[in-house]
Amino acid sequence: MGLTVRLILLAVSSFAFIRLSVLSGYQASALFAFIVTSALIFEMIRFVSRTNFELTRFHEAARYEDYGERFELGRLGSGFGELGAALNGIFSQFQEARVAQERELSRYKALLEQVPVPLISLHSNRTLTLWNRAARRQFHGVAVKALSGLDPFGEDLCRQIEDIRPGERRLATIIVDSTRQRVTLAATQIVTREGSEKLISIQNIQSELDVAQLEAWQDLVRVLTHEIMNSITPISSLAQTAATLMRDVDAGSEKGSHEDIRNAVETIAARSEKLTKFVSNYRQLMHIPPPQVKSILAEDLFAQITALYAPQWAEETLDLRVEISPRNLRLAVDPALMEQVLINMLKNAQEATAEQRRPTVSLKAGLDNNGAAYIEVADNGTGIPADVAEKIFVPFYTTKPEGSGVGLALTRQVMIAHGGTISVAPRPGGGTKFTLGLPTKSAGKA
Repeated sequence: MGLTVRLILLAVSSFAFIRLSVLSGYQASALFAFIVTSALIFEMIRFVSRTNFELTRFHEAARYEDYGERFELGRLGSGFGELGAALNGIFSQFQEARVAQERELSRYKALLEQVPVPLISLHSNRTLTLWNRAARRQFHGVAVKALSGLDPFGEDLCRQIEDIRPGERRLATIIVDSTRQRVTLAATQIVTREGSEKLISIQNIQSELDVAQLEAWQDLVRVLTHEIMNSITPISSLAQTAATLMRDVDAGSEKGSHEDIRNAVETIAARSEKLTKFVSNYRQLMHIPPPQVKSILAEDLFAQITALYAPQWAEETLDLRVEISPRNLRLAVDPALMEQVLINMLKNAQEATAEQRRPTVSLKAGLDNNGAAYIEVADNGTGIPADVAEKIFVPFYTTKPEGSGVGLALTRQVMIAHGGTISVAPRPGGGTKFTLGLPTKSAGKA
């Protein structure tokens, strides 16, 4: 019996009860109508309760993703059979979707397990999840459940994992078998139903660093040997010559004279002075102070630099072009160190354009596609050959007759101290372009 029939019968019995109860002589009929009405009301309440129960069962099953439940509602009356079939159809679709989702999840887990880079998650309650075999192998199979569980692997690693922000890359030190190794950390933010977490990849770069360090030392030793031997060899030769001349003078020989001795000693002194300057440059390169980072407007930084060069370059018809985008761009840098870097680079650009009929140097600041700030110094000079470009950041390497080979090496050291980079590339249309890349956190707007 459907809902419509129940409502009609209830309405008829209620009307009959009311009508008969006001007529005399129909008390028995009124009592019968009352009993029928009461029975129909009870049946209606039971019907509604049963319907609510089935709907509640559907809601609870959906809430707890129990898609195996089935709803046979045909006994509730006309139309409810179709409703039950519709609910069963919905659960069947949900069940198929969950099976497909679980199959896809299993596939992703298998792929994640094979990723060679350790992946971990740091949750808001400081608990950790090691996502793949590489992560478990990195921590020697230790069942790490919390950040404090990484204490045996070094305080620096724990601090960097906790402090790293989504989108950042950081260097950290990990202690493995009492050996310190360098790793890079990269983090991204993931939001799930349980909350947000940081997904962090750990890339061991110790072998790459060892190779790079060895190559750097080889380059440095080669340059140092070359520079020192260039000074020591003539000094040694002249010293021997001076000693021979002194013996000749003492012996009264005409082969030696005080003039020859003085020339030899003066040459030794001049060469010794250059060697002392070289050592001083080396000390300068090795003792760069830690950056005192401040947030400054790129416009103010450029104004300080251009004030030094604009008058002189205007006389030399050198065109200095300055561009800042956005105009209110702020940089987190050490102003003194960055000014020195830009002064050195602009001086190099000026020298590179000396033979150009219309020398042009551009100084530009902006944001890259990742929102990180950069400074670009470009010129329309003769350019830098590819084989030279590979060596220009090596300390004491220079192609200039009077160059020290310290300027660009110092610039690179300053950028590394800022957590940034420096790169060189050919300028479109001819010339050279140097790009100083600053960390993402160094970019901002006033």
